[in-house]
Amino acid sequence: MKHEWRKLEKELYGVKTKPVMVDVPLQKFIMISGKGNPNDTEFSDKVGALYALAYAIKMGYKSASKSNEITDFTVYPLEGIWKQIEGLELDKDKLEYTIMIRQPDFITKEMVDHALEKVKIKKPNPLYAQISFDTMNDGKSVQILHVGAFDDEPASFEKMNEFLKAHQLERIESHHREIYLNNANRTEKSKLKTILRYKIK
Repeated sequence: MKHEWRKLEKELYGVKTKPVMVDVPLQKFIMISGKGNPNDTEFSDKVGALYALAYAIKMGYKSASKSNEITDFTVYPLEGIWKQIEGLELDKDKLEYTIMIRQPDFITKEMVDHALEKVKIKKPNPLYAQISFDTMNDGKSVQILHVGAFDDEPASFEKMNEFLKAHQLERIESHHREIYLNNANRTEKSKLKTILRYKIK
């Protein structure tokens, strides 16, 4: 059986263009952090390193899991946590971010370490040293599907804020999470699909 996140976790990833409340469980990630403009090559290099490791983990699991009920899995989408360093006006050069790719619950640190050693030989990259494997727990959150360019996200955030007011909810962190459901380099800006999420109480 193949673990496919689109089919098995529709509550988290099948979100529509209206805000909804979700309870996000503890999740495992490979992640790497940075500062600056996401249009810079440093950002895309970090994305490339993450994906190289993510596919190495997948292939390592697939080759070693012949006797397991789950024999393969679909690689999860890229996610990002975004925070402005200072000021109210958006300055992309002053962004702090952590980008990550979720791992299925059955992936262990040992599997990640094994894949990392293999990918270091197959596709050498100094950025692997910055990647960590850890868990995150968003818990109670509000999320929405934003369709369109990243620069148009404020309109979707406004919908989320109106939802919070209507349900007497409160956002508890200034930064937010983005989940990229398609490849920004291969998709027209008007057709980009991004889940926006932040924690609430």
